[in-house]
Amino acid sequence: MSLTLRATTRGCNLSVRVHPGARRNVITGTHDGALKISLTTPPTDGRANAALIAFLAEALNIPRAHITLVTGATSRSKTLHLEGLTPEDLTAALEHD
Repeated sequence: MSLTLRATTRGCNLSVRVHPGARRNVITGTHDGALKISLTTPPTDGRANAALIAFLAEALNIPRAHITLVTGATSRSKTLHLEGLTPEDLTAALEHD
């Protein structure tokens, strides 16, 4: 998996590319260094952002409160901050799935 991850003092930043309104919630691969994620939730009233955070929290086995939307609230391209995870931890967790 070829992801562009940036370490921060409290965790790491992850770029994601979201496909809302899909048939199922699933990680579909990578796109230009971003993690591609399909979500069943439509992109209305921030519901897809909440669904994205819930999906990643479950997939990575971390609390939802440890995931923060940094940029891209109304875009398909987003940056998330994952508190308490190093880039190496994140890569290992995603490869384990």
